[in-house]
Amino acid sequence: MLEIKDVTVQGATRRVIDGVSLSVNEGEIVALLGPNGAGKSELVLGIAGVMPLMGEVIIQGKDIAGTSPQNVRAHGIAAIPEGHHTLGRLSVLDNLRAAGPELDDDTLNASVEQAFDVFPELRDKAGQAAGSLSGGQQQMVAIAQALVSHPKVMLLDEMSLGLAPVIIERLVGVVRNLREKGMGILLIEQFTHLALDVADRAHVLTHGKLSYSGTPDELKKDRSILERAYLG
Repeated sequence: MLEIKDVTVQGATRRVIDGVSLSVNEGEIVALLGPNGAGKSELVLGIAGVMPLMGEVIIQGKDIAGTSPQNVRAHGIAAIPEGHHTLGRLSVLDNLRAAGPELDDDTLNASVEQAFDVFPELRDKAGQAAGSLSGGQQQMVAIAQALVSHPKVMLLDEMSLGLAPVIIERLVGVVRNLREKGMGILLIEQFTHLALDVADRAHVLTHGKLSYSGTPDELKKDRSILERAYLG
């Protein structure tokens, strides 16, 4: 479904991603692990059209590398950056409506309702300013925003950052359900055990390059792979 080939992402002073290739298939969760500064978030931003990228980003056979974030989203890729990003002064409902500017009113209304079905706990807070919500609720809003456009692939960066275990468990359940419905998910996660428990395949990124590609079970059995990546 999504395939990136020989991708390079250029930061302000250095190349932060160097020749990375990976894929995310329909109904699959792919974990991307690695220490802080490895380039994981920059890879997401490059695929999403926010940072300069060279190489190929192929979604359902079409190369959209280097195009605008709007075009990336229109082709079915939803990126959820690290940090529970919402439009803080706007209501939860307006946050969701703002996520579908290309949709007609009927389609947008139906999509928003479907997003509320995924996170029914947000329905009672529809009129509340998103910025007044807890961190966990804001992360729910961020994921719900992405769902409004009915993406084929979701790039989910540090979903669990700063959240309570009960909220993390709730979000993991949502991610698993999205996989069951056929969505492909690239999961960047600080808690390696969480990522390996939920993922179908895994990659380890070290200094902008993939140092491992394989199965979560292999990483669980050989912890030295992660130790080398994180500790050097």
